[in-house]
Amino acid sequence: MTVAIRTTALTKRYGRHLALDDCTLAIPQGRIVGLVGPNGAGKSTLLGLMSGMVAPTSGSIEVLGRRPAAGAEQLSRVGFVAQDAPVYGRLTVAEHLVLGARLNPRWDDAFAVRRTRERGLDPGKKAGSLSGGQRAQLALTIAAAKRGELLVLDEPVAALDPLARRAFLRDLLDFVDELGVSVVLSSHLLGDVEQVCDHLVVLAGGRTELAGDVADLLGVHHRITRRPGEDLQLPAGAEVIHAETSGGESVMIVRSAQEPARSEPVDLEDVTLAYLTRATTAVPAAVTGAVR
Repeated sequence: MTVAIRTTALTKRYGRHLALDDCTLAIPQGRIVGLVGPNGAGKSTLLGLMSGMVAPTSGSIEVLGRRPAAGAEQLSRVGFVAQDAPVYGRLTVAEHLVLGARLNPRWDDAFAVRRTRERGLDPGKKAGSLSGGQRAQLALTIAAAKRGELLVLDEPVAALDPLARRAFLRDLLDFVDELGVSVVLSSHLLGDVEQVCDHLVVLAGGRTELAGDVADLLGVHHRITRRPGEDLQLPAGAEVIHAETSGGESVMIVRSAQEPARSEPVDLEDVTLAYLTRATTAVPAAVTGAVR
């Protein structure tokens, strides 16, 4: 397995505030990674560390086998789109492409021109007069036209309407197919993550709560409903990640390599919310063995 991003005990402090705490990850190359967590979880800090805009307090991070921002060549390998899809309001679409060509040694002008045309972006129109969805498309096109090996996207669709968001995500999948890039997509919209991502990282309180390929994670998590007064025997080594009780009936999300009796499949939202709830609950819900 070729690793695109590797972190070891990665920690970042801003004064007394601990933004990222002892984060250890190994993200395979070629994945679309969904990075999720509540506000303040450390998502933007982790993305800043990946792109080289932030330096770690302790621990280490490697992106594509090297330290982030370790020279111009390494910078050219990573495209970054921030949350507000930053573009220069006074520059036209065409001028953005000229600037991109001057700043990026691997720039693919034919790709950039074709994508702006396909997205209906008027070359002579200033970026400041574009809609939010159009600005996001322009920012994504510039990042992809760098012809790097990794795209880092920090909440790029947070402010977009549903149609613009769907178009952005569709184009993201097209870019991955055409360019063969790895992607890290930070989002609080779990439905969007489930549509496009095949690897998941869940952060809460600056710590990694869960990480892995989506198919593998869904394969070892199960939903179980326990009715009032019913004994439930879980497989050896099973762990209750989260349980909610309503009207005497308990619904549990359980992690177990062996499928428990009477279990139901889970989706990505079930798993993510279970870990986030556990992380923000004072008393952990982890239980093993018999549940009564």
